Amino acid sequence: MKNPELNYWNQRLARVKENLEGNNFDVYIAENLDSAKDIALNEIIPALDNIRTISWGGSMTFISTGLFHILKDDKKYEVINTFDRSVSVEEQLALRRESLHCDLFLTGTNAITEDGQLVNLDMIGNRIGAITFGPRHVILFVGRNKICCDLDDAMYRVKNYAAPVNTMNLDKKTPCSKSGFCHNCQSPDRICNTWTITEKCFPPKRVKIILINEDAGF
Repeated sequence: MKNPELNYWNQRLARVKENLEGNNFDVYIAENLDSAKDIALNEIIPALDNIRTISWGGSMTFISTGLFHILKDDKKYEVINTFDRSVSVEEQLALRRESLHCDLFLTGTNAITEDGQLVNLDMIGNRIGAITFGPRHVILFVGRNKICCDLDDAMYRVKNYAAPVNTMNLDKKTPCSKSGFCHNCQSPDRICNTWTITEKCFPPKRVKIILINEDAGF
């Protein structure tokens, strides 16, 4: 068989897509990050009605697509920029609250189970809050490395890979940033505060998921 690894991932992504669709998510498969950007920009967003306000939550996968800068510079949208580090912490929190009322919210997810559940862990909660309720539409960008066998595997991945790597990326002073795994975290820099497990999408197809056939994000 030519390229068995590609064949493996094609089969696995197709299976996860089917299970997510069975849980009422709207799902697309992209070959790579650039393809994911094109699907969002040319297929998903034009099909949505009356999109005026756009915002986003922390996601290395979303940022890596380049879509952040395209949308930020597009004058037909009012952008609620929750990544603006030029404003005070209080203003950043106000922007994050405002983003919960936008028309379209873009972000990623920490993990997806084989049977089609989203698993997330947040510091502040604006990202998981928006995925759960608020914005009229949500687009999630998800690398294939986020797929986990089951809920236990997903939660282990989040605590012992995604969280430590994120703390290192953000220069947080937490035990996991030094050890590489989760343990005894009482740090004021802790980023792991609120879990969500999204078993099904409601209303149906409110959340659109782009599964990316390459590793992306933490």
